[in-house]
Formats: sequence, C-alpha cells, structure tokens
Amino acid sequence: MSSVHSSTVLAETISWYCALFLAIMLVLSCCESSESDHNEFIVQMQGNYKKMACDEIYVVKEGETLHTISEKCNDPFIVEENPHIHDPDDVFPGLVIKITPYKNH
Repeated sequence: MSSVHSSTVLAETISWYCALFLAIMLVLSCCESSESDHNEFIVQMQGNYKKMACDEIYVVKEGETLHTISEKCNDPFIVEENPHIHDPDDVFPGLVIKITPYKNH
C-alpha cells in the first residue's frame, strides 16, 4: 500500500473546508434574497393597509399616534369626536376611539 503524503492530506482537508464555506455562503445568499422579498411584501402590505377604510370603533395599536391614525382613517377631527382623550400626546395601545371618516364631496 502506498503512503499518503501529508501535504495531500492537508490539501484535501483545506478543499473540504472551502467546499463547506461555499455551501454556507450559498445558503446564506438564498436566505438574504428571501428576506428582502419578505421585507418588500411587508412594505406593500403596509401601503395597502393605509388605504383601507377604518371601522367606526378603532383600537390604537403599538407605535400609532393620533396624527398617523387621522391620516390613515381620513378623520381630521379625532380629538373633537373623542372627549375621553384629554391629551392628544397621551395615546397608548388599546385605547378605543371613534372614527368618522371625512367625506370631501
């Protein structure tokens, strides 16, 4: 039986590590592409959500302000229609408000 030279073993080991590294990079690049597609979908859905009409009874969600709700629901008179809101800056998730969309005819 012929003996395997140590440099050959070293070269084979390095080639296996390179192949493994390339396989990992390929998998990561696929995940990255998929993640950007997912982010694009989320942005598109948020745009569609902003165009949807709001219900008459609206529950404030995390990160929303009266200004963003007013724009989304086309209701510039939220504060006037909701006397239980004493401070427009004190809006919190779970707060229930009345929405009356402004109709500009």
